[in-house]
Amino acid sequence: MEQNKHHQIPHHVTEIILESISDGVFTVDHEWRITSFNHAAEVITGIPREEAIGKICREVFRSNMCESDCALRRTMKHRKSFIDSSTHIITKEGRHIPVVVSTSLLKDADGKVLGGVETFRDMSLIEELRKELEGRFQVGDMVSRNPGMHKIFRILPQVAESDSTVLIQGETGTGKELFARAIHELSPRRKKPFIAVNCGALPDTLLESELFGYKKGAFTDATRDKPGFFASAEGGTILLDEIGDLSAAFQVRLLRVLQNRTYQPLGATAPVRSNVRVLAATNRNLENLVKNGNFRQDLFYRINVIRLDLPPLRERKEDIPMLVKHFIGRFNRLRGRSVNGISQGALSLLMFHDYQGNIRELENIIEHAFVLCWEGQIEIHCLPEHLKITSRQPIAHGTMGEAVKSTEARMILDALERNKNNRLAAARELGIHKSTLFRKINMLGLDLPDRKGKIH
Repeated sequence: MEQNKHHQIPHHVTEIILESISDGVFTVDHEWRITSFNHAAEVITGIPREEAIGKICREVFRSNMCESDCALRRTMKHRKSFIDSSTHIITKEGRHIPVVVSTSLLKDADGKVLGGVETFRDMSLIEELRKELEGRFQVGDMVSRNPGMHKIFRILPQVAESDSTVLIQGETGTGKELFARAIHELSPRRKKPFIAVNCGALPDTLLESELFGYKKGAFTDATRDKPGFFASAEGGTILLDEIGDLSAAFQVRLLRVLQNRTYQPLGATAPVRSNVRVLAATNRNLENLVKNGNFRQDLFYRINVIRLDLPPLRERKEDIPMLVKHFIGRFNRLRGRSVNGISQGALSLLMFHDYQGNIRELENIIEHAFVLCWEGQIEIHCLPEHLKITSRQPIAHGTMGEAVKSTEARMILDALERNKNNRLAAARELGIHKSTLFRKINMLGLDLPDRKGKIH
């Protein structure tokens, strides 16, 4: 009896299938020129098939992955498929579309490699739903579950709508410039420039010329007029960062600008009127500087119309899981990676750390992890060595499993201590369900003090 043979699907049937699916599909040859382009690819990109075929794929998709870590290029190089890499493409109209791509080799019936094939799925709707769900925890590029931060989030639209001077206080790395940018983006001045100036990085003479500009002939090297930052920010917003480092002499000059809304470029004979909203930021306590005579009281009152005090990360550790997720998503988009999360052991180490550099330090830690972990989860070995050395867990003894349990135990005890032994509040801070917290307490055999609050 003749043996049954597998028959290939007729070519026209394959085309019908490719045209009917909602995922974009395209193929390239060995020179990266597009050889096929289905209907969904046309719809998602806004580029007609006849325009795409024959072009080099990066000219069509203009993805952030094209310049850094193209999944299709990795497939062609390593002869292996890659699944669900997150990236974005730029449509014909210039819109950024978030997509998930999968790639594999394109072979003929004899197994000869003809090129590569990529499928991509438009994730815009899912991204919109995710943003809607997380919207209550996020403003601009800032995310938080901390009640103190939520108070700031709630008043930010009103603060932005006003034209009052705002003082933003917080340790280095707490996101002062991000808040300043958010105020500008939410304000009626959003279409005008936003300029940030680090006042502590420049001596008085240079700072004055940078802020207010100068006229030709004002000094030896002044061969032409040069507008300053106030002129460049006209109609918009200027952030004076590290304002607590200003000298006493320059504080007087700045006070005149804020009082009169005018400034005088070096070498000018008349003042210039300014229409710029001033935001100030500092990592120092200006009230203490005023008491010690190191900061002018009248200038303090002028800039302290509205004050936002940003808490350090060590006082809002409940935000660490969300911030980690946020940074993983960002670096996946920027680098075309497919890191899908962080292991509990690695997260435990991050929860222990005190973060003298605050959110900026956490971001740097995740960036470090991306150098070592290209896909899958971020594990303990992906984190910087100093986290493992300075952690309070006894890593030097026992197995890694015991070290992780010790880390979890200390993390739970610390959360309970900060929340006065209220289990529900501690579970919320840790970002886990209350039943998960109970299970971990029992599993770890923790001996806890009496509770002051019961779970409802």
